[in-house]
Amino acid sequence: MPRPIHATIHTAALHHNLERVRRAVPDAKVWAVVKANAYGHGIERAYEGLRGADGFALLDLAEAERVRHLGWRGPILLLEGVFEARDLELCSRLGLWHAVHCDEQIDMLAAHKTQVPHRVFLKMNSGMNRLGFAPQRFRAAWARLNALPQVDEISFMTHFSDADGPRGVAHQMATFNAAAQDLPGERTLSNSAATLRHATDERVRADWVRAGIALYGSAPDFPEHDAGHWGMRPTMTLATRLIATQQLQAGDTVGYGSRFTADGPLTIGVAACGYADGYPRHCDTGTPVLVNGIRTRLVGRVSMDMVTVDLTPLIAAGAPVGFGSEVTLWGQASNGAVLGVDEVASAAGTVSWELLTALAQRVPVTVDGER
Repeated sequence: MPRPIHATIHTAALHHNLERVRRAVPDAKVWAVVKANAYGHGIERAYEGLRGADGFALLDLAEAERVRHLGWRGPILLLEGVFEARDLELCSRLGLWHAVHCDEQIDMLAAHKTQVPHRVFLKMNSGMNRLGFAPQRFRAAWARLNALPQVDEISFMTHFSDADGPRGVAHQMATFNAAAQDLPGERTLSNSAATLRHATDERVRADWVRAGIALYGSAPDFPEHDAGHWGMRPTMTLATRLIATQQLQAGDTVGYGSRFTADGPLTIGVAACGYADGYPRHCDTGTPVLVNGIRTRLVGRVSMDMVTVDLTPLIAAGAPVGFGSEVTLWGQASNGAVLGVDEVASAAGTVSWELLTALAQRVPVTVDGER
């Protein structure tokens, strides 16, 4: 038998979360962002739950080919555009739309020989200071693109740095609108945080929204809000089983570095999951976990292949527990109890994006529990 750890992708939850995004912005079209192999879920596994989107947005050409091979004939957007001139040939063949964020990409288009003009999304650096043309250069970049026979329709995009926090989006919207407000073309502005938090703000209304982490059951502004607040359901469950129990006495320590010391009699369980499976090593004593659907905590340091959990809450409740008991690291337990991936990420000092995309290849993954 293989190790009991496995991940389950919940197709119905993906569909539900997509529809929740649609309800937030009923007048906009929705990009389902499937970069990083659909945030660790697997593009092929996530496709059925997300095929109701208006388009797919991603980073690299190999992922775009995979989406086309699944039968998708709608828009696909390369969020970072092309990386070298020959990428444009595949864009033409696959019918890809692509971002243009620098002069070098315009140069590539100008030299590209094609019979089918490209749909491009001109990106402005409105304050994120990663990709995009500075506001004072934006109109000149548009003029260059508009003069190229290789370019068909020009749309516009920017990316918010603080949509999930108190600074918000007003400062970037003022910059974007000042430079682009009278240029013709569709806009895509909002990521998950802006879509959910600023949906009623007329300044951020646009033709498209780019839904990323919200589709995968995580709150883009945790801990201010959790996924339940936004009506999102977990789309990935990482679960395993207990493979041993240990009885501790006062003064006994647990794991490498003796990071946990029992202050009295304690029963702990050993679960088959570790940092080699993608579970964060930085999760320390107190990180939440579910055992048979009952909330408890990690104790001691995460090892390569194992974690140790406090079984006190189950024993106190009179719940049966022992070898083979279900352990939910994040997601939904068999009894319906939910442990949000955001909580686990917070305990590790990181974000859910990292946990979901870091799921190790050695972890078996199934869709909706079919093994």
